[in-house]
Amino acid sequence: MKITLIAAVAKNGVIGKENDLPWYLPEDLRHFKALTTGKTVLMGRKTLESILRRNGKPLPNRKSVVVTRDQNFQAPEDVVVFHSLEEALKNLKDEDVFIIGGGEVFRQTITLADALEITRVDREIAGDVFFPKIDEAKWRKIKEVTHQGFSFATYERVKH
Repeated sequence: MKITLIAAVAKNGVIGKENDLPWYLPEDLRHFKALTTGKTVLMGRKTLESILRRNGKPLPNRKSVVVTRDQNFQAPEDVVVFHSLEEALKNLKDEDVFIIGGGEVFRQTITLADALEITRVDREIAGDVFFPKIDEAKWRKIKEVTHQGFSFATYERVKH
């Protein structure tokens, strides 16, 4: 199993506002789609609800997995639901998994991750959900592609 956290992050760490993305970056959405299509994406309930509100359905061509403590949560039929992160990861142990949010799921999985795919948004944005701080002692940037106003950065866990 390889665990990769994937997120777009503003300079001040913001990743969300009022259960939505606080920006519209078509290049980032294409990058996200290219990296995650055909893969397993794991998210919290609020992230799934945001996707459903925006798209009307789960992300196409991906196995969508939701972690929620809500025992009565009703997900669309093609979404796999687990009630703990541990249960989800145990059941996905033979798959490469992209963690796609939200903030709480990122906080719980950053110590388990093998890689980070971060879109760095080159401005501070008002928001209410934040990505955990990337500890430079634990993560090494191995690639960065710069665009106007943002960049795509790939990190790998530092092996000690």
